Amino acid sequence: MINFNVPPCGEKAGEYMQECVRNQKICGDGAYTKKCSEWIEQRTGTAKCLLTTSCTHATELAALLADIQPGDEVIMPSYTFVSTANAFVLRGAVPVFVDIRPDTMNIDEKLIEDAVTEKTRAIAVVHYAGVSCEMDTIMEIAGRHGLTVIEDAAQGVMASYKGKALGTIGDFGCFSFHETKNYSMGEGGALLIRDESRVEDAEILREKGTNRSKYYRGQIDKYTWVNLGSSYLPSDMNAAYLYAQLEIADEINNARLALWNRYYENLLPLAEAGRIELPVVPEGCVHNAHMFYIKAKDIEERTARIKALKENGILSVFHYIPLHTAAAGQKFGRFHGEDKYTTRESERLMRLPMYYGLTLEQVDSICDVIKRFQE
Repeated sequence: MINFNVPPCGEKAGEYMQECVRNQKICGDGAYTKKCSEWIEQRTGTAKCLLTTSCTHATELAALLADIQPGDEVIMPSYTFVSTANAFVLRGAVPVFVDIRPDTMNIDEKLIEDAVTEKTRAIAVVHYAGVSCEMDTIMEIAGRHGLTVIEDAAQGVMASYKGKALGTIGDFGCFSFHETKNYSMGEGGALLIRDESRVEDAEILREKGTNRSKYYRGQIDKYTWVNLGSSYLPSDMNAAYLYAQLEIADEINNARLALWNRYYENLLPLAEAGRIELPVVPEGCVHNAHMFYIKAKDIEERTARIKALKENGILSVFHYIPLHTAAAGQKFGRFHGEDKYTTRESERLMRLPMYYGLTLEQVDSICDVIKRFQE
């Protein structure tokens, strides 16, 4: 059996987690939380990184920091996970879905401006499969209309756009360290903040509305409740598990890229023959091999391909059901313009096994089954 995903684990994870227990420091913002945050800041160049309990919570923090209010509109793709929309629906805002590009499955930057109204307050972009959206165009639109840009870079750790790390281009960036991601702490995420002037507000929100972060830094002699907030801090044991991977982040990244390239080389003849479609990485984008997917002719063929792989002991899955087709999406949001590609492309896409520890030989075996399907 070849699993679809196996969570990553660094060799020192157990040692680091035991250290947390020995030091009797397993709650949030301990030594390993700081190590992880500093690593992300150094590798991405963001002004501040705050670890959170999930990417969902990181996005909720971003919505709070952007001062999203009831009735505001937030432009986003429909082809994304529910958390992208929920973060703003919880603030009483309306998700305005626009169509995607069929090549990258990212929001179509050319359709964003037509969706802007007097109620629009933000653009939430999603970097699907660790491949960047067309950020120059999006940032230019946001600048002209005075909109906040929030990057859902859940899949984008170690990926970049024109030399800039994903999550650092917009006002706020959100990472995921869920067990399905390239680097994992089981459940977890991070908020990246571009503007240093927003850091204190973020720390207060993340620390239950208190100024405890300043107290721990010795800037004040006691902490108190100063604003609204909640608890978004992950356990330091989770951070310890994550840090063992960040120490070997380049090794993990290179291994995943090798797998991605092996898939691409193996399946390119099928793509050239028009039997399947392969992922597209536009010029200027450096991806992180978060996933490898292929596109079948239609949903019926995709279903048959997934079944054929399963019969050969290989787990493959489809991905998002477009949010605007869901009951909650219709209740809380609206689709602007024509759904030319979102539904059609979502019904064709299937994800192949991809994880640190998968072997090149296993990739070859998976590709052999895909090739036999065409015979």
